[in-house]
Amino acid sequence: QVQLVESGGALVQPGESLRLSCVASGSIDSIDSINLWNWYRQAPGKQRKLVATITKGGSTNYPDSLKGRFIIARDNPNNTVYLQMNSLKPEDTAVYYCNAQRWVTSPGYWGQGTQVTVSS
Repeated sequence: QVQLVESGGALVQPGESLRLSCVASGSIDSIDSINLWNWYRQAPGKQRKLVATITKGGSTNYPDSLKGRFIIARDNPNNTVYLQMNSLKPEDTAVYYCNAQRWVTSPGYWGQGTQVTVSS
């Protein structure tokens, strides 16, 4: 079992930046078994969508619409995954969730989410 706790969400104005954190805890074997670390977001009334992935090996992937604006990184010694969000837009408003998967076909583990609101 892997437990995930997100933090860093806030209310910001368009154009500002924000960094979200996801701290993972659990057994060493459980955390070591994770191959994919993801950030998802879910806007009100919409389905949850993937916004960033970093693999165990360190490669990253983003939806084309977010490339260059969102950056995912991992601090392995502290079992923390970050999502740096730049040039935020109102459409980025959502609850952001951290997710950890062994494989892409697995639902993996989920955090409770952190609210990001971008509004003027």
